[in-house]
Amino acid sequence: MECMKFLRAQSWQTSRSALEEFRYATAAASAQIIEHYSTSFALASHALPPRMRTDIRNLYAMVRIADEIVDGVAEGAGLSPRQAEEILTRFHAEVHEAIRTGFSTNPVLHSFATTARHCQLNPEHIDAFFASMRADISPAQHTEESLSKYIYGSAEVIGLMCLAIFTADHPLSPRVHANCDLGAKALGRAFQKINFLRDYHIDSTALGRQYISLTPESKATFIAGIRRDLSVAYRSLGNLPLSARTGVLSAYLLFSELTDLLDAASISEIEHTRVRVSASRKLLLTARAATLAPRLKEQ
Repeated sequence: MECMKFLRAQSWQTSRSALEEFRYATAAASAQIIEHYSTSFALASHALPPRMRTDIRNLYAMVRIADEIVDGVAEGAGLSPRQAEEILTRFHAEVHEAIRTGFSTNPVLHSFATTARHCQLNPEHIDAFFASMRADISPAQHTEESLSKYIYGSAEVIGLMCLAIFTADHPLSPRVHANCDLGAKALGRAFQKINFLRDYHIDSTALGRQYISLTPESKATFIAGIRRDLSVAYRSLGNLPLSARTGVLSAYLLFSELTDLLDAASISEIEHTRVRVSASRKLLLTARAATLAPRLKEQ
């Protein structure tokens, strides 16, 4: 009771409504998710202005919770694949309900709904994401077509939702926006492919997934595809609002560094270890992005 009185007093002192106070609290909860699970994305998000940073963190938190449902947390709690799928389906429905009403008792969903409503995130992108998450519950050997569909839902639409966040208060012309759409999808696609290689060991053993058949030849082809995607993404960076450019360029430089490390790694290293970029190197790349971002030219 005393705690509630204190919170109400704090809310009154800051002149925030109860809903605004809840929004701040839930955004703080989502920020903890990204800080805990991804130092790379957390670092890149710090290069964004406050409102944009909050929206990116809110998106990441929702995506991460869904990803954890299918990546072992539900199984670790003793749930069957069928039960995990039911939880994912319920979470998916709760996402849309939170967006519809603008409220959820789940902090991550409330903060995401705030972002989705402000940035007008496309519901079809959300549904495509959950379709890919659902495919991970009962993994099967991917065909070229199914892998392309999986990457679209697990990564390309995330890039598109990030772009919607970056441009919510900084609209682009239709021509420039179309160029940025291509870049956003390409950057998401590149990162997903990088993770296929980085996480090959845990995917193929602990999770029973095989996104790629790993041979020297297939690895070389995969790396070449990643570099093409990164090239497409880079050409669109100068079209982004300057406020978003440093953060996205930080991610681009990190992905490029990881690609070089994976290219240099042996098949055995990829099969048994996870390639990483050191914390000091990440800081250096972020500083470089801050210097280079204002110089990027519109395409």
